[in-house]
Amino acid sequence: MNMAQISFRNAIPFWLSLTLVPLIWLGATVGGWTVIIVPLYAWYMFGFLDGILGLNTDNPDPNTAESELFWYRAITIIWFPVQFVNIFGLIWFVTHTDHLSVLETLVVFFGLGVSSGTTGMVYAHELCHQRNNMERWLGDLLLASVLYSHFRTEHLLVHHKHVGTRRDAVTALYNEGFHHYFFRVLRECPRSAWEAEKALLARKGLSAWHPRNPHFRYWTLQILMLIFATLIGGVPGLLLFVWQAIVAIWQLELTNYVEHYGLTRRHLGDGKYEHVKPHHSWNAAHMATNWLLINLQRHSDHHYKPDRRFPLLQNYDETEAPQLPYGYTVMGVAAMVPPVWRRMMNPKVKAWRKRYYPDLATFADWEPYKNGTNPLPRL
Repeated sequence: MNMAQISFRNAIPFWLSLTLVPLIWLGATVGGWTVIIVPLYAWYMFGFLDGILGLNTDNPDPNTAESELFWYRAITIIWFPVQFVNIFGLIWFVTHTDHLSVLETLVVFFGLGVSSGTTGMVYAHELCHQRNNMERWLGDLLLASVLYSHFRTEHLLVHHKHVGTRRDAVTALYNEGFHHYFFRVLRECPRSAWEAEKALLARKGLSAWHPRNPHFRYWTLQILMLIFATLIGGVPGLLLFVWQAIVAIWQLELTNYVEHYGLTRRHLGDGKYEHVKPHHSWNAAHMATNWLLINLQRHSDHHYKPDRRFPLLQNYDETEAPQLPYGYTVMGVAAMVPPVWRRMMNPKVKAWRKRYYPDLATFADWEPYKNGTNPLPRL
């Protein structure tokens, strides 16, 4: 078997996201109980498979040539046209047929949002981290299709720089429930993304209103998506488009919540913080969910090498980074019930603190970290 065949065979599990497509359309065409298949499949089937398949702790060669990653890159590259057809094809279909009830239609588009968030957002994240314009544009288009374009700026310029500090909105505080976190992030992230681009342009002697500010591209792409949804589906089409976008955003922020809950970087004084280390991200080596989320659960390595392509991300064991008891899909379900989440995760955060920051054991030392009241890091 030659290298191309080996690469194709190894990449195939990461194409499982395509199995969501016929399930979405099954619900739309058949209706009834089939409309709930997608969320059940995305949330529970992969958790079930994780239980059967276990963990994958193998590490690929990080120096693997780009030419050997074609079949891995391909699934992320083709996803925008797939998602575009799913979103706008479904809008046209349900607004030109009458076999679905209003509730069934809403659930179908809820499932579509689960797909747009669980797969589309994760693929957009991968694409936005790459250096070539084609992949970054595909990432922008995916984000525009769920009305969350500012994520690119916020993630690249804010999250990766300030993770584990209060300047990073998506680092969930200890004891912060997901529902409070979600609405806080919706308020803080667009503003921090704008400020980050404004500061970047200022360093080049340019105004925030200069055409080079990518927010103008973000807004334009999102407006075009809204117009297109309205043209093919009228007001119902517009509302369904917005509904799937809301669900997708919720799915993304569930993942963000899980990734760094309660993990903070040491404040060194005067607004300086220690460098980001593997133990500042929760990791999960659960095999099936890593297939669905293209290794996003190898999150410590992602923060160490942000532009490393997903098939080359390295796994960290429990001696190097904190480990989640289940994959992200199961943990996301748990996060929706804050008492369950706290019962599951707070002891793990305390164990993490004891292991990596034993000198912060006293109440007074830990309070500023727990409550996010340490000085903001320098810009």
